[in-house]
Amino acid sequence: MEALFIGQAYIDITFLTDELPTGDEKTIAQDYAVSFGGNAVTAAFCCARLGQKPDLICSQANDWLAHMFSDMAGKYGIELHGRKVRESSLSFIMPKGSKRAIVRCRDDNFLHPFPLLNLDGCRALHIDGHLPDAALHYAKTCREAGILTSIDGGAVRSNTDEVLRYIDVAIVSERFSEQLELDARQTLDYLKAHGCRIGGITMGERGLVWYDETGTVQVMPSLAVPADKIVDTNGAGDVFHGAYIYSYLSNPEAPWADHFRFSRAASAHAIQHLGNEASLPQLEDVKAAMEMFSEAATKSA
Repeated sequence: MEALFIGQAYIDITFLTDELPTGDEKTIAQDYAVSFGGNAVTAAFCCARLGQKPDLICSQANDWLAHMFSDMAGKYGIELHGRKVRESSLSFIMPKGSKRAIVRCRDDNFLHPFPLLNLDGCRALHIDGHLPDAALHYAKTCREAGILTSIDGGAVRSNTDEVLRYIDVAIVSERFSEQLELDARQTLDYLKAHGCRIGGITMGERGLVWYDETGTVQVMPSLAVPADKIVDTNGAGDVFHGAYIYSYLSNPEAPWADHFRFSRAASAHAIQHLGNEASLPQLEDVKAAMEMFSEAATKSA
């Protein structure tokens, strides 16, 4: 095992349409995609697509959607460790420009405890806060073993405050800051106070506000992908997480600025494609995005 990812698994139905019908109306979508979904799940698939095959602990039902998900994981060489639920979870996603509307159908009523794995050889853990008991257990265990721990703080969850005390790299969302009623600087201070060695806030087209190994706060601008090339921004943040885990595994001695420059190029590739699977970059896609797009103008931190 090179890396372990933990999160809620979804099947995503992503569709392009100008409007949603109501009442007894009908409409035909311009395009659609069916794919795997979930924050840490998509990050795991991204890491696998780039070349590092991770293990994944996630929700798993015994239905036809679960068989579809297992086939997807097998295609990318991901080793699944399922935690039983009665029904697979679904997301219905409607992208529009740089925004997306989402309806989630989630079963997180777990029927059994989370699986206990042998972590021999593991060099990185990435969690999204779902499966909170598993997230806390493995964050503690990996921290004690000297394994890099990373969190996608898309939202404040039931035990986020405790989990953060065992996290090395915490990259959170603006929603996370809003839930804590903190501004960007205060959020970074909050992450520092919990012992996170690297911390940041993703802000979409406005880039990443983060602090590095020395604690220095800075802004990494996003790459300026033209608006007419943006198809679907859903999952771009998850690709960002999966790409920096891949970059770390490939070159653990590199500074985190290098890992994040790699991952923002992966995200720039992702938003040009519909659905999570089509969005996954290969190494040549990341290189192409780095060469093709310049940094967007942004305000200082």
